[in-house]
Amino acid sequence: MIDFLIIGGGMAGVSTAARIAPLGKTVVLEMEPALGYHASGRSAALYEAQYGEPATVVLNLAGRSFFDEHELLSPRGFMVLSPKDDRAGFDAASATFGCTEMSIKEAQSIVPVLNPDHLGFVGLSHEALDIDTDRMLQIFAKMTRANGGEIHTDQPVTNIERLTDGWRVTTKDRSFEAKTVINAAGAWADQVAKMAGITPIGITPKRRSMARVPAPGGHDLSNWPMMMDVHEKWYAKPDAGKLLISPADEDPQSPHDAWADDMVLAEGIARYQPFVTEEVTRVEHTWAGLRSFAPDKNLVIGPSPEDSSFFWMAGQGGSGIQSAPAYSQYAADLIAGRASDVAEITAAVTPARFGR
Repeated sequence: MIDFLIIGGGMAGVSTAARIAPLGKTVVLEMEPALGYHASGRSAALYEAQYGEPATVVLNLAGRSFFDEHELLSPRGFMVLSPKDDRAGFDAASATFGCTEMSIKEAQSIVPVLNPDHLGFVGLSHEALDIDTDRMLQIFAKMTRANGGEIHTDQPVTNIERLTDGWRVTTKDRSFEAKTVINAAGAWADQVAKMAGITPIGITPKRRSMARVPAPGGHDLSNWPMMMDVHEKWYAKPDAGKLLISPADEDPQSPHDAWADDMVLAEGIARYQPFVTEEVTRVEHTWAGLRSFAPDKNLVIGPSPEDSSFFWMAGQGGSGIQSAPAYSQYAADLIAGRASDVAEITAAVTPARFGR
């Protein structure tokens, strides 16, 4: 019998597998043909430690050493932008993200297309960094396999049955028996819980859309920061010589292979447009991912109060990549019965907080 069966091969599932594989026989099941197919592969891939709920910020900071050890970060920067009539919004966003105010002219020396007729305030942080998400996922997969763990793709779960001493999990063509099931199914987390006879938590998948457009004005974007308006109504990020623009949408969806809504993208680009002098005339590619949130927007990590052999690893929201090194270690510490370096997050992330 397997010790730990993880349902979900995104960053949450694979990072957790890497941490617990030394504790016992570990198997990861991913329904798609490749790891990180859904939200993990469609992330903005930015390390901005102050982004998220307070417990998430603790995890972001605690995981920094992993990123540094594996050289997964590279300089990017983070710029907040406000129109002339929103000093209060600018001050609040600058405080949250640790941005230093600069003049419009200084900002234009970094991003030449900024529009001085619309802009009132600009702040910049050098702490935001790009994450090599693909390599990070592969590092965790390698760690898993190095400790005897198995990863099986193209294995959608079709049934979960409670046994006297564990669980039987059936996929389209195989069956696995395990002492503990770890639910890292992302947008499908509540569906997996229902399948196992566990009360759903209320995980809500929310769509985040993205458009890739040509470099504005043909500029070299390699040293541009990620940019965001102070109320997160849009953000833009350089990517391989192009610019990614998102409306920062959070539209509730049912779990599925998400796609971008053209009207939502058009609205987001329209909100971005006044901040720059170069008009967006062509969109080269669009996509969307589902970011999954618990009702209080905190992560859900820990054994179900209904059955301690069913372990929740869900609700990563928009911070599932940057918090993964620390939340996976926290989960392993819980499972092993060890003290955690981030024990202060327990009340915020435990599934027991929902009274189920």
